[in-house]
Amino acid sequence: MEWPLKRVDLGEVDYHQALADMRTWVEERQRNLAEDRLFLLSHPPIVTYGARTRPEDLPADLPAVQVDRGGFATYHGPGQLVGYLVVDVKARGPVDIVRWLENGLVDALKRLGFPAVRRETPKGHASLAGVWTPDHRKVASIGMRIRGGVTSHGFALNVDPDMAAFRHFTVCGLADVTMVSLAQLAAEQGRGTPTDAEVRDAVVESLTSGS
Repeated sequence: MEWPLKRVDLGEVDYHQALADMRTWVEERQRNLAEDRLFLLSHPPIVTYGARTRPEDLPADLPAVQVDRGGFATYHGPGQLVGYLVVDVKARGPVDIVRWLENGLVDALKRLGFPAVRRETPKGHASLAGVWTPDHRKVASIGMRIRGGVTSHGFALNVDPDMAAFRHFTVCGLADVTMVSLAQLAAEQGRGTPTDAEVRDAVVESLTSGS
């Protein structure tokens, strides 16, 4: 599905500041004061989690904050590309925004030379939303909210973050999940890690081209 998006590139933004900004971005879109936008940024180290996360799944030694999105606990930190999608879904009628985002990220990774897939969630299983390698390692997490017909939050793609942080808590409510980064996948292929600019360009091209 082709979806025109205004790309907004940001640097590292404190997570609490980003939450405050996101409320403004959503209100602007709800009032038609802004177009559909994709904000690309990173955060200092932090774990964020949705309301269904169990206390025992949270880290004891990393900062953590509950947020108003779907999904469970995930990590944000330097070396990770975070994308916040603020778009009006009312104008497009019924749309599975999570599946659309998954497919776009799968295409972006393929553009970068990394095979990737989305996975269906079996009944009664914790959500498998996100993007995975064919051997079922998770490379990108997705958690979103729709309020007043406008989306917020989005995805976190592991480019080259501190992967040890994921061992301090239960990621995405999945006790047996293996997280992986593009840097690790590139090393397995015997090549260099894509730059932040290359990853951002691939993501935007895939999400706006309808691939």
